[in-house]
Amino acid sequence: RTATVWKTLCPFWGEEYQVHLLPTFHSVAFYVMDEDALSRDDVIGKVCLTRDTLATHPKGFSGWAHLTEVDPDEEVQGEIHLRLEVVLGTRACRLRCSVLEARDLAPKDRNGASDPFVRVRYNGRTQETSIVKKSRYPRWNETFEFELEEGAAEALCVEAWDWDLVSRNDFLGKVVFNVQRLRAAQQEEGWFRLQPDQSKSRREEGNLGSLQLEVRLRDEMVLPSGCYQPLVQLLCHEVKLGTQSPGQLILLIEETTSTECRQDVATTLLKLFLGQGLAKDFLDLLFQLELGRTSEANTLFRSNSLASKSMESFLKVAGMRYLHGVLGPIIDRVFEEKKYVELDPSKVEVKDVGCSGLHRPQTEAEVLEQSAQTLRAHLVALLSSLSRSVRACPAVVRATFRQLFRRVRERFPSAQDENVPFIAVTSFLCLRFISPAIMAPKLFHLRERHADARTSRTLLLLAKAVQNVGNMDTPASRAKEAWMEPLQPTVRQGVAQLKDFITKLVDIQEKEELDLQRALSLQAPLVKEGPLFIHRTKGKGPLMSSSFKKLHFSLTTEALSFAKTPSSKKSTLIKLAHIRAAEKVEEKSFGSSHVMQVIYTDDAGRSQTAYLQCKCVNELNQWLSALRKVSINNTGLLGSYHPGVFRGDKWSCCHQRDKTDLGCDKTRSRVTLQEWNDPLDHDLEAQLIYRHLLGVEATLREKHRQLSAGPEAGPVLTGPGGGRCFPPEPPFGDGGWGLPPRGPPAFQTGATLPAVPSSCICLQPPRTQWPSCSRYCRTSGRPIGPAQLAPPPWSPAASWSCRHEAAPHNMLSPARCWETPVHSQLFTLVPLVGVHGLGLSWAE
Repeated sequence: RTATVWKTLCPFWGEEYQVHLLPTFHSVAFYVMDEDALSRDDVIGKVCLTRDTLATHPKGFSGWAHLTEVDPDEEVQGEIHLRLEVVLGTRACRLRCSVLEARDLAPKDRNGASDPFVRVRYNGRTQETSIVKKSRYPRWNETFEFELEEGAAEALCVEAWDWDLVSRNDFLGKVVFNVQRLRAAQQEEGWFRLQPDQSKSRREEGNLGSLQLEVRLRDEMVLPSGCYQPLVQLLCHEVKLGTQSPGQLILLIEETTSTECRQDVATTLLKLFLGQGLAKDFLDLLFQLELGRTSEANTLFRSNSLASKSMESFLKVAGMRYLHGVLGPIIDRVFEEKKYVELDPSKVEVKDVGCSGLHRPQTEAEVLEQSAQTLRAHLVALLSSLSRSVRACPAVVRATFRQLFRRVRERFPSAQDENVPFIAVTSFLCLRFISPAIMAPKLFHLRERHADARTSRTLLLLAKAVQNVGNMDTPASRAKEAWMEPLQPTVRQGVAQLKDFITKLVDIQEKEELDLQRALSLQAPLVKEGPLFIHRTKGKGPLMSSSFKKLHFSLTTEALSFAKTPSSKKSTLIKLAHIRAAEKVEEKSFGSSHVMQVIYTDDAGRSQTAYLQCKCVNELNQWLSALRKVSINNTGLLGSYHPGVFRGDKWSCCHQRDKTDLGCDKTRSRVTLQEWNDPLDHDLEAQLIYRHLLGVEATLREKHRQLSAGPEAGPVLTGPGGGRCFPPEPPFGDGGWGLPPRGPPAFQTGATLPAVPSSCICLQPPRTQWPSCSRYCRTSGRPIGPAQLAPPPWSPAASWSCRHEAAPHNMLSPARCWETPVHSQLFTLVPLVGVHGLGLSWAE
């Protein structure tokens, strides 16, 4: 749910959400609502994008979409469980329809539930089930029969309705079956998604407005970890070698990455190396590459290079909690004061200030002086908070800044460039981290809502002042906006304060870094914390009452704990390994919204449920997402659950009387939000990098050919196995995978098979036929005969080697190696990145 924009017909939100969905989702709908304080919110209109629509826009759907009127007959959801049989008889066949149950029906009544029944229609006859009161998860277990007529083309229609005593019944959805197909299949049973009623013609709609959206669907098939190990090992080896690497893979990735996807690639690489403990080394390599091509100090790290983008992502992933501690109190104070602040004389509006204590409007000079005092106070508070935060800064962030400071000082050692190492640090810390967070606190999770116009202006002026301090108060920064002059004394004082802070920040030795990281590793990482209301029951039987008590909860990678206050001693509520599901609770269950349930087992192995209430729907989804992510690998996760509560002698959702019933709705453990503090997913990051490499494969080959074209290539090389290796010229083959390449003129049939590296990248599409030489799959250990399919599992990073290979062989320079196997067919081994003998260094 976005924030509410009050009293406007042209709202701006600027909010971004990333949601992990189940592969079976059908559509995404956006509802524009009108918030009412006393009554229910009104629906203005909606935009619905189907999965097929999103699939036709690989780079994402972007643009204005017209709002459509919300038709109650089209607002359906849920599934119905049916069993259909064709019963053969002596005279005629009969169609038997068993209506078993339904789940997740749309709530049509004010109590958050419905009173559903099912209507079955065939060949002019209609039969109905009983009505289940106040349930979105009804169970009927009723059977109806219809006589089948030969050649009848009538369809079987199963409709779900919400019964109303006074008004007309509400439509809940329908499923239509082809009877001829049923006759051929004889029997069909399963869960069927309820469809809207689109038989009615749509009336002309008025202008409801438009909604501007940017929606991108990304579908990734993530393979087991072992499939990515060669690629991860190669990338890690490249980073460990640094600028001494002969393959220069990181440089190649940077040069082949377009501007539009550079941020995604940088974030993915950063997370991958962060999970491998090599984030500092990766960034240090990027620093060296950037410094190597920079000649002027004033242009250092000013472009949107891979180094700049990776460092931005690194600070957000590793330093966000640190940012909240430093900047949070200052941002809160700005929002609470809501003062009018303006330094630009051309923009001062005296009428917005009101009257002073002397009952006269303030003059422009008074407004400017008061604004300068307010900004000076905020800037001094921020710099003081920053100066005190050296020990609070994560060790890996300090060590990375130390490397940056050291590399820049080595590159620009002269006395006139003494400020350059400091500016290099502040270019990331102030200009790309603190200042953006000040201007858009909601995007950095510092506030729940965007600032209004007055507060936004104050934040913008404060961010400009921080930028001037970060630029070390250079003449160029002062010349841009002369009206910032009233803050110059504070800025100059801040420069000295900031330089002292940076000197202390980068003064961290290797031993201290290791000690801090070791101490941090002994603590369970904090995933999420905040106030929640826990459900408590009092009494038994008819006198039982329930209430919610406010406590401070903390979720780590070990347990969900609570305390009376954030500083109080914590008590463990649920051990992480015992969580079996985290799901929403129906609103009618407690008469309250935004309630979730955590199903877990206690130390005795008994199933327990904790009910927790959040203050808003966004917080509810954030807690559910965090709980699901940290428990995703638990054993014994539930496949179904009860969205209601067991009160008295039955479940409030499906009215079943068995408390140990499996559940009437399916769990959604894979539906999560993507947040800045998500646990690292090593396999996903490796898959994203692998997909990117495939996308730029042709460019990588061309770049590698250019790097390989040198005197070290040599005309012809002979391997230890006696085979002949030819240089990459002239270009052989026609560039298509699976097509037989053309051999060089010097090739002689019957030559000895050359030795090849022990592992090769498999860039063949899945389930592609392999060449007719005998191959050995190291994944399964089974030999592959001529022209056979590779055994499952097929993976884009499987390891292959020829059974007839000779002794281990490392190519000394990039070249195309041609081999003649026993079957006298030509093959080529093409160097992918020019790093040989390191696993994923060759492509077949």
